[in-house]
Amino acid sequence: MRWRIHHESEVWGNRWLSVRRLDVEQPDGERVDYHAVRLADIAATVVTVDAQVLLMWRHRFLTDTWAWELPMGIIEAGETPAEAAGREPQEETGWRPGPLAELIRSEPAAGIMDSRHFVFRATTAEYAGPPTELNESDRIEWIPLADLPGMIRRHEIVSGITLLGLQQVLLSERG
Repeated sequence: MRWRIHHESEVWGNRWLSVRRLDVEQPDGERVDYHAVRLADIAATVVTVDAQVLLMWRHRFLTDTWAWELPMGIIEAGETPAEAAGREPQEETGWRPGPLAELIRSEPAAGIMDSRHFVFRATTAEYAGPPTELNESDRIEWIPLADLPGMIRRHEIVSGITLLGLQQVLLSERG
């Protein structure tokens, strides 16, 4: 069953995010006022070397939580998801990933938000120097893959895109 948008307008927005008001016709013919978020796409990178993964210890002020996350960021205009996935680790951690392979893609809240999350994996990396993004994390560490299930259980990893990427790697390592 397909919903149809008759009209859409912006309520508020900036270069990354737009809150939208939509006039939507549901499959039964009823028209409703609907609100949605149009958000830029995100790329994240799982960098694994010698059974370790590159993670950043970050504070997220909106939820006032600390947790480990993958390097990630907005896919800039004119940039491919793979280009963003190659750029973000170097900017945020100082590590330049080797060749990237697409790991998984998700639409985390497709009923209210149109952002797509692209997760790539690199199995090599080279240190390029200190991070250029200075407001991203307190610590950057190589964490053993074997430690990840316990970290997830203890809620030390809670970011959706990070969980998705790491769990996909753990699944691929099993078989």
